[in-house]
Amino acid sequence: MGNLVMFCVLAAVIIGSAIYCVTTKRIMRAATFLLFVLFGVAGLYFLLDYTFLGAAQISIYAGGVTMIYIFAIQLVNKQTLQGMIERMKGSRVVYGALLCVVGLATVLAVFLKNRWIDASIRVADAEVPMESIGTALVGSEKYQYVLPFELISVFLLACIIGGIMIARKE
Repeated sequence: MGNLVMFCVLAAVIIGSAIYCVTTKRIMRAATFLLFVLFGVAGLYFLLDYTFLGAAQISIYAGGVTMIYIFAIQLVNKQTLQGMIERMKGSRVVYGALLCVVGLATVLAVFLKNRWIDASIRVADAEVPMESIGTALVGSEKYQYVLPFELISVFLLACIIGGIMIARKE
């Protein structure tokens, strides 16, 4: 019962913060609400006893990615940000809502067609040993993830160097 209450609280925080993140007109508030969303997702991981994923969520996404967003916001010229107020037209809102409904219908059709929900219920009882998770994360064979991790690290290094070059005064 306690897990259900905690899940409902975390879900409310995530949904509310996500809505405020998208609808606010101030960019720093949007970054702050994004941080709350990421902390809420980390709370869900901790609730499911996935402590490694929860800690990774906090350190990588809530810590790193949000700080990159805030640094990028601070690097942008304040005069550029002051005049940026976008007006939404009614037709754009209707098209966006229609696109969301079509996307939701597509995702539901794929879920129901492939019977992932039934398969996940059957597999949920089986535990995956930690050794196989570690091998999958740092292995270099087929369906293992060391190469994507290395590519992401090179990409982040390029982003950091680009940010330094933009921030440097000449």
